[in-house]
Amino acid sequence: MFAPTDSHYKAAIRALHYLKACPAQGLYFAVDSTLILKAFEDSDWASCLDTRKSTTGFYIFLGNSIIFWKTKKESTIIKSSSEAEYRVLASLACELQWLQYLFNDLHIPSSSPTSIYCDNRSTIYLAHNPISHEHPKYIEIDCHVIREKTQQGLVHLLPISSAHQLADVFTKSLWSRIFHGFISKLSLCNLHSPS
Repeated sequence: MFAPTDSHYKAAIRALHYLKACPAQGLYFAVDSTLILKAFEDSDWASCLDTRKSTTGFYIFLGNSIIFWKTKKESTIIKSSSEAEYRVLASLACELQWLQYLFNDLHIPSSSPTSIYCDNRSTIYLAHNPISHEHPKYIEIDCHVIREKTQQGLVHLLPISSAHQLADVFTKSLWSRIFHGFISKLSLCNLHSPS
């Protein structure tokens, strides 16, 4: 809010127009949904032009319904796109581990491993490669978390093209057509006139 400009005003008006156009959007949970978890994650490395901090985000689906999502602007500057991807992957893996514990406590059978769709092929390669790579300490911990969860069979990283990465809704400024295309795949419905 410090020293707002005309571009900040236009961005705020755009967000308000979107919210006004869809006040009754809600999550839809189908009765016949499967108990299969899948997730989409993404980061937009150094996307903030003012601070060069990255934006990260992810969705977790149970069947075709969203059950968890998170987006955040990182608190520190991230030095590489791989580090940004590993940060969001490590956070996502911890959430998936918690969901696995919850399912076990509730005696709900869940399929393992959970598929995580990632559009950074080098991150997927490094996560599956057990050979130690030289990483600074700050990224090495996230690498070990992801590698451990992969070896334990909790998660399985799968490639996805950026054109199909649903988590881009959280991390990037998208063209209206692309944004609405992604939103249509998130099992949202109008609560005033459900169809």
